[in-house]
Amino acid sequence: MDPQTVIAKRIARELRSGMLVNLGIGIPTLVAGYAPLDVQVYFHSENGLIGTGAIPAEGMAHPTLTDAGGRPVTALPGASTFDSAISFGFMRGGHVDLTVLGGLQVDQSGHLANWMIPGKMVPGMGGAMDLATGAKRVIVAMQHTAKGKSKIVQTCTLPVTSDRAVDCVVTELALIRFESGRAVLSEIAPGVSVDDVIAATEADLVVSQDLHQMLI
Repeated sequence: MDPQTVIAKRIARELRSGMLVNLGIGIPTLVAGYAPLDVQVYFHSENGLIGTGAIPAEGMAHPTLTDAGGRPVTALPGASTFDSAISFGFMRGGHVDLTVLGGLQVDQSGHLANWMIPGKMVPGMGGAMDLATGAKRVIVAMQHTAKGKSKIVQTCTLPVTSDRAVDCVVTELALIRFESGRAVLSEIAPGVSVDDVIAATEADLVVSQDLHQMLI
């Protein structure tokens, strides 16, 4: 199973019926495709849509129906569209139950940096700041390393998206929760050892007494 699929499948297990869930750009968009069949959630896209479904099959994309990153999405029966002011009102007003954001770095206190890519021009952080601050729960979906370097660091060297710590980060190696300013290794992926995770992580990890294998 490829790393992105491992991450998306594990995060999909956090979905509960009735939730309003925002999926960020990148790996987070894959989560919708693994939502359990017996769970009904409402996926929110910050460009003004509630009721997004899975990524459309090839040839079935509609040019005016996209996610916040401009990529095609589907709309489920009963979907609703609205302007950006209302969309950001959901995000800033604490109405989003769960947001799944991509990440460039997460530090050992749980602070996320996810919008400024070194050496590349980007239009801005979009809704990341609002989501990281306003959502009831924040999960980061990202691969554990990039070019051999840990993305879970002691201190972020990129601009921090929010002063608020995220709830957890899910990588292809592990699920790490952030509790009282500590990074707690809570789950490890199948075939991965604690030593593997520690070796791939710059941040200091506390191994949970309830450590168990990640279910995907």
